[in-house]
Amino acid sequence: MSARVIYSFTVSLDGYINDANGALDWGGIDDETHGWFNDRARESAAFLYGRRLYETMAPYWPNALEDNTISEVELDFARIWVDKPKVVFSHTLERVGWNSRLTDQDIVDALPALKDEFDGDLDVGGAHLASRLIARNLVDEYRLIVAPVAIGGGTPFFPPGVRLDLELVETSRFTNGSVLLIYRPRH
Repeated sequence: MSARVIYSFTVSLDGYINDANGALDWGGIDDETHGWFNDRARESAAFLYGRRLYETMAPYWPNALEDNTISEVELDFARIWVDKPKVVFSHTLERVGWNSRLTDQDIVDALPALKDEFDGDLDVGGAHLASRLIARNLVDEYRLIVAPVAIGGGTPFFPPGVRLDLELVETSRFTNGSVLLIYRPRH
């Protein structure tokens, strides 16, 4: 069986993954929701990143291993992140580190080989990268943690102009007021 493609993010009530300035501080990520993301990351076979998300993650998470001020749940994610295989899609990066490999292939073209290579879930990170897969209906599962805040603009979770017919397969509520929604394409 080939790997499944999963796209997960904390999303504002109005559908954005970051605000108009690119900030993520509105999401209210607490230990419970961070732990949920940790568990999903631990289950993933590999992370698929675009350049922007990789450049956001790479300077922070490896150094977090040495930061005695972060929480245990953040330290847990740092360990997961460093050890997890990562494939970074970029035409401009020259090198990557931390168990990552760089490719300048289009993700749509690279996906069949990646699905054969990895056994388990491929966690797609970054709205731009995911949009290429969403437009071609190549995402097997969407996991949204909807935060109880509207931010009025930013980067949308779903690319504009794409219609998807989805089936709700799971819901749950977090104590911080966020709601988990998991959808799969309706076939």
